[in-house]
Amino acid sequence: MKHRSVTRPVGEPAPAALVRMRVVATGLLVAMVILFLVSRALVDIDPARGTAWSFVRAFAEAAMVGGLADWFAITALFRHPLGIPIPHTAIVPRNKDRIGDTLAQFLRDNFLIPSVVGRRMRRLDVAGAAGRWLADPKGGSGRVRRGGSRLVAEMLQAFDPERLGGMVKAAVGARIRANEASPILGQLLKAAIAENRHAPLLDGAIRWAARTLGQNEHLIRAMVHQRAGSILRWTGLDETVSDKLIDGLDKLLNEMAVDPTHPLRLKAEEGLDRLAWDLQYDPEVRARIEALKAELVDNPAVQRWLDGLWEQARAGLLRVARDPEAAMAGKLGDMLRQLGETLQTDRRLGVTINRFVRRTVVGIAADYGDGIVQLVSETVRSWDARTITRRLENAVGRDLQYIRVNGTLVGGLVGLIIHAVDLALA
Repeated sequence: MKHRSVTRPVGEPAPAALVRMRVVATGLLVAMVILFLVSRALVDIDPARGTAWSFVRAFAEAAMVGGLADWFAITALFRHPLGIPIPHTAIVPRNKDRIGDTLAQFLRDNFLIPSVVGRRMRRLDVAGAAGRWLADPKGGSGRVRRGGSRLVAEMLQAFDPERLGGMVKAAVGARIRANEASPILGQLLKAAIAENRHAPLLDGAIRWAARTLGQNEHLIRAMVHQRAGSILRWTGLDETVSDKLIDGLDKLLNEMAVDPTHPLRLKAEEGLDRLAWDLQYDPEVRARIEALKAELVDNPAVQRWLDGLWEQARAGLLRVARDPEAAMAGKLGDMLRQLGETLQTDRRLGVTINRFVRRTVVGIAADYGDGIVQLVSETVRSWDARTITRRLENAVGRDLQYIRVNGTLVGGLVGLIIHAVDLALA
């Protein structure tokens, strides 16, 4: 399978800490070279003190070997040493795709197995942590907060928006299809009727019917005129019939609006109650609702709406990740802080949220673990080799330069020990 190459900026400057440690490690190696040359010359010039200087020369010589060996090993991770294509060098750029596959498989085996996810999630108090952060977002480590925000923003930008959006849309669509809508609608309607919350709906329907009647009187008059006989039209009685019909309908609607016990209104309420029962228990009604739901989900307009919904959510997440302080400002910030306090004080709510989060994450791992792994693998494959090399080197290069320093010093100490043993056995 061919993967589209994504060109990323390769001119990212190395972190200052990495530059400093590289200068220190290289400077120490140069110092060992100079010390070796000086000590070697002094051993030849002053034979009387040759034994003392021989220890210095042994230390410097072994330190040079250790420093050069570690320099070669570290450089070989990211590029060919001195530009020479020595076998088994430039390991990271040559094995970029394999590294991506290994990273994805590690993620799959250690983080996306449902049993592992469930076990780890049981130890996490997500509600409590979210509550503490929402109640006091400026508390704790600002460095961690900024780093986490930057990481989230980079992840959202790094993943293919179309593929990730497709996964989100598929997940939402699968969740909608998995939940039967008819019983839920029936329960909602039944609860609304029990608490008389359906009354505003009936009032609105009656007012709408009255307005529609007033705006379409001419249609009623035209219909009566067309259906009336020639005698009625000749005598003008068709107009009288139209007036009586319109007045009667208007009076009926006004009576229904002001009288909650009007027979037709009671009939409408009875029909709503029957509809609530049918939505919950009638197989034919439930099947029709499910068919309608499937048509709606598969409708191209709904699919475009889901795409737009994901893009808006992604843009909102990016804004919050880039500027987390702005998300906590104004009325939204007050609401979020109140939510945070509630999450900390309401134990039952916290348990419910933790259970919901755990089940959701486990479900995502079970349903979309393979897709996430493939997404990570293909994303790493699409990156430019020089870019991923530079970023990895910038991330861990400072510690690798410490290895060079340690290799130089440890090599020197080993050289001293070997030289001392050699003299003792001579």
